[in-house]
Amino acid sequence: MSQNTVTRAQLSEAVYQEVGLSRNESADLVESVLEEIADALARGEMVKISSFGSFQVRQKGQRVGRNPKTGEEVPILPRRVLVFRASHVLKQRINDGLAAAEAAAAARVKAAS
Repeated sequence: MSQNTVTRAQLSEAVYQEVGLSRNESADLVESVLEEIADALARGEMVKISSFGSFQVRQKGQRVGRNPKTGEEVPILPRRVLVFRASHVLKQRINDGLAAAEAAAAARVKAAS
């Protein structure tokens, strides 16, 4: 499995290629969308993107943890965490892509032998 990362610059380039805005306008659009998502999450709102998934900030309570080296109990303070839940459409697309990649790899092995 490849460990590629999609960057803001790549998102901007994709908008430039698909939509036809200038590169600067594409970069501004991507920044604006990401900023709006971040602001909504900071306000504690849920962000739902159809056919992609939802982002939500959850409050976790205080709990007791242990230092694995010493076994000493350490309080873990309450905090807010970001949770992403993929939509069924995205999950299906990922699984279909995995199946297609496995089929292509099997075809290459068969062709090579």
